[in-house]
Amino acid sequence: MALAEDLCFAPARKLLAMLTAREISSTELTRLFYDRIRQVNSQLNAVVTLCEERAFKEAAESDRRLATKSGVRPLEGLPITIKDSISTEGVRSTDGMKILEHNVPERDAPTVARYRQAGAVIIGKTNIPEMAMDYDCENPVFGATNNPWNPSRVPGGSSGGEAAALAAGFCALGLGSDYGGSIRVLAHFSGVVGLKPTWGTIPGSGHLFGPFDPFVPGPPPIVSMATIGPMARYVDDLTLAYNILRGPDPSSPYTVPSNEARPETLDARKVRCALFTDGGGVPVSNEIRAAVEHAGKALQKAGVEVEGATPPILRAAELWWMFATADGGQPLNEAMGDKVNLSRPRLRQFLFEPQPSKSAAEFFGIAIQRDMFRIELAKFMERYPIIIGAPFCVTAFEHGVMEVDIDGSKCPLFEANWPALWVNCAALPGAVVSAGRDKDGLPIGVQVVGRAFGEETVLAIAKVLEQQLGGFQRPPL
Repeated sequence: MALAEDLCFAPARKLLAMLTAREISSTELTRLFYDRIRQVNSQLNAVVTLCEERAFKEAAESDRRLATKSGVRPLEGLPITIKDSISTEGVRSTDGMKILEHNVPERDAPTVARYRQAGAVIIGKTNIPEMAMDYDCENPVFGATNNPWNPSRVPGGSSGGEAAALAAGFCALGLGSDYGGSIRVLAHFSGVVGLKPTWGTIPGSGHLFGPFDPFVPGPPPIVSMATIGPMARYVDDLTLAYNILRGPDPSSPYTVPSNEARPETLDARKVRCALFTDGGGVPVSNEIRAAVEHAGKALQKAGVEVEGATPPILRAAELWWMFATADGGQPLNEAMGDKVNLSRPRLRQFLFEPQPSKSAAEFFGIAIQRDMFRIELAKFMERYPIIIGAPFCVTAFEHGVMEVDIDGSKCPLFEANWPALWVNCAALPGAVVSAGRDKDGLPIGVQVVGRAFGEETVLAIAKVLEQQLGGFQRPPL
């Protein structure tokens, strides 16, 4: 049993090496992860849909390829999970919404297809908040997901089930999405790693958004700041997954070619990092600030140049909100009416509360402001290719809160996320890596943000931090 549990927490690269060497079969490994899910998932509610029959068929096919050494693919036989809001052909995908409770997509999102084509075995879907729009991972279809480090706390959102599943040893790799921190914040809350790529490097189509066709670009404007990206327990596994997921797809007209990330070839000591301990217009807790400062010292110890510096991001969160709500919620109101769960006031307020729509000229003006912000930030990053900072103002909070406590001061929940929002507004790559624990034993992560298309550098610095700070630790489950 101890060996089986150890394998459930092993790096994906190690498991792939074992599969290739025939030290374990994909069928056996898939069974181990399903056993782990059955033992622990009742405490977390992280995995909400299983696809065992199909998974074991795919595992058997992988075992055949591995045995014959014929057509072996990069992720051959590796069990993974997928966020519930990302379309999976033949497997229920609900977006956490009652109106999609029985929705079974007829095609995979391009990212899911790439995982499958690489030989991965999809074993299940993981929980999200309704419409993937909250940091508390709860919806009217499946209920709430708990943090593996403390079930009274949230794992984060919106990819909260994916983060909890990885932390609990339910899968080897994951797939999340990030509108405003939904990969990075929950990696911070749950003690795993995640990468929000540069907008356009990984196809975003196939991501459910209520009744809208997930394969047709359209409303709302927030989608222009959203990305799909990999999640894992270890930075090397993020690199592995990113290289499989990247690249253009016809269903995502804004995707562009990108180079393979090879962070192991980059000398991190030649990268100058800006250390930013503020929250970009909001305070961060003393423990978060201390963790960021400690990360800076750890990088310096490894020979990386680190300077305290403040990036020009004070208006970024405001610009994010202006752009995300520019249509006044009209398309969603017309399409969905009263079909969203009334028990989720944050979601209804954000998406459906009446507000004036912007004219074309006003919307164009907001877009220009966002571009000017991106230009100013790019100038700052000519000197600092990497920015090290906080991913969120606090560690994981309790279920159901509308505000968080920052060292005795109350902060609205959707302001506590400002340290994450500026990265989406800037369309830059950002990763979060574990940096220790707070006084309550909850994980703390630090955020590594790079220049556009600088995933290789982001992953290289994240790897140094992982090595210096200890990286992933198992929760007490």
